[in-house]
Amino acid sequence: MNNQNKKLKLWELGRVSNDEFKEQEKFPIILVLDNIRSLNNIGTFFRTGDAFNVAKIYLCGITAQPPHRDIHKTALGATESVEWEYVASTQQLIESLKSQGIRTLVLEQTEQTTFLQNLDWDTKSPIALVFGNEVEGVQQSVIDLCDEVVEIPQFGTKHSFNVAVSAGIVLWELVRKRV
Repeated sequence: MNNQNKKLKLWELGRVSNDEFKEQEKFPIILVLDNIRSLNNIGTFFRTGDAFNVAKIYLCGITAQPPHRDIHKTALGATESVEWEYVASTQQLIESLKSQGIRTLVLEQTEQTTFLQNLDWDTKSPIALVFGNEVEGVQQSVIDLCDEVVEIPQFGTKHSFNVAVSAGIVLWELVRKRV
């Protein structure tokens, strides 16, 4: 057996504690969840946000808030490490973020999109990524306010990814440019 490929136990991974995570410098990435209805997807956003060291998650509209058993089931404790806030109006949040100089990107399919691999981002500048409802997507009124629409290229017969899967793809593409 090749000892270099021995599967590591959780305690061997050298992960930071929740307190250390809260204190460490974050990537300047904010996630905005616009009317996400699935509690499991919300939990997955938290877990993925923790893994990719995001600065904050905003839960908007009908998006449920922790604590909730079904969010916890997929978040696996990330609701305790990732900073989050509930804001009723996604539109008001986007206007507020833009007034702070934060670039707002919406993940959606529109007539004019930037494919993810072509996105130009100064990795030191803060950005907010808006993800929409599993059925309806991001509200048109929110799309109209955002600076840019980003699309993940797809090559199969389906027209979309699961929203939480999309977050993982986008976050990896952005974060890998910084590491």
